[in-house]
Amino acid sequence: MKHKMKKWVAVLLMPLLLLTTLGTTAPAYADSTLGIHVDGAILIDAESGKILYEENADTPLGIASMTKMMTEYLLFEAIKEGKISWDQEYKVNDYTYAVSQDRRLSNVPLRRDGTYTVRELYEALAIYSANAATIAIAETIAGTETEFLKLMNAKAQELGLKDYKFVNSTGLNNSDLQGMHPQGTGPDDENVMPAKSVAKLAYYLLHDYPEVLETTKINTKLFREGTTDEIKMDNWNFMLPGFVYEYAGVDGLKTGTTNFAGHCFTGTATRDGKRVIAVVMKAVDANGVGSYKARFDATRALFDYGFSQFSEVEFVPAGHQFDKQKELEVIKGKEKQVSIAVKEPIRMMVKSSEKDLYVPEVTIDESKLKDGSLQAPVEQGTVVGHVKLVKTEGTDYGFIDADHPGTDLVTKDAVEKAGWFSLMMGAIGDFFAGIWNGATGFIKGLF
Repeated sequence: MKHKMKKWVAVLLMPLLLLTTLGTTAPAYADSTLGIHVDGAILIDAESGKILYEENADTPLGIASMTKMMTEYLLFEAIKEGKISWDQEYKVNDYTYAVSQDRRLSNVPLRRDGTYTVRELYEALAIYSANAATIAIAETIAGTETEFLKLMNAKAQELGLKDYKFVNSTGLNNSDLQGMHPQGTGPDDENVMPAKSVAKLAYYLLHDYPEVLETTKINTKLFREGTTDEIKMDNWNFMLPGFVYEYAGVDGLKTGTTNFAGHCFTGTATRDGKRVIAVVMKAVDANGVGSYKARFDATRALFDYGFSQFSEVEFVPAGHQFDKQKELEVIKGKEKQVSIAVKEPIRMMVKSSEKDLYVPEVTIDESKLKDGSLQAPVEQGTVVGHVKLVKTEGTDYGFIDADHPGTDLVTKDAVEKAGWFSLMMGAIGDFFAGIWNGATGFIKGLF
């Protein structure tokens, strides 16, 4: 009877044991994600490019209208180089007219015989994600959208983007371009890029042309205000002030939505002088349903994580000298040694709870040395090495455009080359010192 009771107890306890086991493993999964429902995501510090969080960030995915950030970059570049101007006028053609009349797409309708300034078209692009206006800008810059694709690909390569494919300037599926898609692309093609490359594009856009935010922060504007063509343009970025998913500090950058790409967003926000960039791709809710709310909820989670968990820390101040490497030997100089120090401070955005895990690592450039010493003359500020931060444990995501933060190690003073007499006397001293050391070594060997 006792044996039967033990068996029954064992049977009853088994499910409890299983639940206990499952319960102990669940938090590990929770700790590995922010609980967002996306196909890809990344969060970076906008100043340094430090990656604060990533989730499937290297897989190419549909980017939809986030493509327009590349068009914006090329537009600002063309303006800067004087190739086009804000007041330059564009005359509507059959292609841009036909696309602009498709109200299923985000568009400001263009008149068949109309002319529009580059500034008007840009504002429609940046605020309302107007697709025909985007194509018009591409044609203004390159003549045709087909030629503009070449510029997009060249710039992507120059910026170091990876695993990208551009098939048009807008991010639409080519099937929406009414058979007039760029030459060399398929009728159902769509632009793709990993979240990491999208973040890198946004990073360079903000660094090189921060004035883009003056337009992307506008929540509502009237297109052709005061005319019969007047159209209200509400920004698709519903995290801007006054909108339903408002988030303090948001001032950009670009939404994107197609059936292929799902609901995407590249957002940027500032708080307490700190700016971050977040990218979410194919965002869905807990039930797997994509929506505007899902992409902004995911972005909010990334913003909250960045602003609450991370802070900028100065690990090494400018002019700092390391105890184990304060000087380098100098040969043929008036001084036998020269002090070396950090040229610039090393600051980095890190998780506050992990700041003690980062340590500076010093590397001396051996190519600058001869037999382990510098050779005079040595100029002040000569670069003799590099200092970088290394995380001693755990995962470090690195930087969007570099592996590690760091700074040069430089000489603090100049060392002049010694005169011929001093060099000669030094050589003689070295000669006799060598003889003496050899002799003493020989005599010690006898005993």
